[in-house]
Amino acid sequence: MVNIARNQAIDKVRSKDFVNQTKNQPLDKTVSFVDMNKHTSYNPETIGLKEMVNKLETEHRQIIDLIFFEGYSQSEAAEKLSIPLGTIKTRSRTAIMKLRQQFDSVNNN
Repeated sequence: MVNIARNQAIDKVRSKDFVNQTKNQPLDKTVSFVDMNKHTSYNPETIGLKEMVNKLETEHRQIIDLIFFEGYSQSEAAEKLSIPLGTIKTRSRTAIMKLRQQFDSVNNN
């Protein structure tokens, strides 16, 4: 029985769901953890990041949300969206370039 319990525990820890749960902590929990330990806080709303991401096309916004806000790798995002990995890489690069342009236009004004 001990071996069965041990094997099930190992299977759970190695499972994709468990790995994603540990990667994809909500930003609120992360911010309070950082605040408790380092006395700093981070709120993407204060720099208008969410508004900038929301201005992106849906295909780019989905990828940015998965990769940067939810912590998925590019290959995991490709699996989740059923899109080839090369397409994910191209769209994420394009989305980052568009976000840079938005930041530049905000900073230059």
